[in-house]
Amino acid sequence: MHVKKGDKVMVISGKDKGKTGVILTAYPKKDRVLVEGVNIIKKHMKPNQANPQGGIESREAAIHVSNVMLIDPKTGEPTRVGYKVEDGKKVRVAKKSGEIIK
Repeated sequence: MHVKKGDKVMVISGKDKGKTGVILTAYPKKDRVLVEGVNIIKKHMKPNQANPQGGIESREAAIHVSNVMLIDPKTGEPTRVGYKVEDGKKVRVAKKSGEIIK
């Protein structure tokens, strides 16, 4: 997967195209990510101990990882991700600026 938890990404396709957010959770086996403030759905909640009232809750739903693109830390634009070995460790590199992604 080219992105991981904590990365700032931009949605490049779908109903939320152009929105940016931070990845809250990554699901590598399903190739999906949960992005903050993107793909908001309405969830009908039954009353329970934690939420005695119940009702309709808005929350983020996972989107496919191919629909997001990492934001370049230098330019602030979406960029593809490359990899290179530096000091014996594999690091991610932004293709647009060549900047190492932490």
